[in-house]
Amino acid sequence: MEQVVLLTEDGQARGTMDKAAVHHRDTPLHLAFSCYLFDGRGRLLLTTRARTKPTWPGVRTNSCCGHPAPGEKLADAVRRRVPQELGVDAEEITLVLPAFRYRAVMENGIVENEMCPVFRAVTDGDPRPEPSEVDGYEWAVWDELVAEVGAGGRTVSPWCAQQVAELAALGPDPFGWPAADEALLPPAARVA
Repeated sequence: MEQVVLLTEDGQARGTMDKAAVHHRDTPLHLAFSCYLFDGRGRLLLTTRARTKPTWPGVRTNSCCGHPAPGEKLADAVRRRVPQELGVDAEEITLVLPAFRYRAVMENGIVENEMCPVFRAVTDGDPRPEPSEVDGYEWAVWDELVAEVGAGGRTVSPWCAQQVAELAALGPDPFGWPAADEALLPPAARVA
């Protein structure tokens, strides 16, 4: 059973829970990550979440999201999950938003409640998505995506919309975003 790390409000680990049981109307705060995967031409891989997923099924979002296993470094979780979900490797994994946090409620009342540091990574492969995770994908031009999401012209997951705004504030070139200080991660994510 895949486990997620439960968190206190100040980001300390306070136990674990089965991933299958964590998302409901009173989802506890837990640790996650998001990855924005770019190719060598600077295009961003956007994915559409599988329609069988319990949270935001069929919604377009960032390249990959996931949960680190207890004791797993976040970059290692990115390195593990990207190939599992997308069939490509993630290289040059860089922490860019160490303190991102969000809470979002679906129309049916299911809640996402995560401290979710954000990474930028690079791939040179052609995606082969895992159907239980991803229904489809597209390559997007970053500045066009920022403009479309900002104007409400492109619907993405609630966390992706917030992350795009915060990432855009780091600068117009994703390859120029500065690496963030790991000391700014939630304490539970600072794995030695």
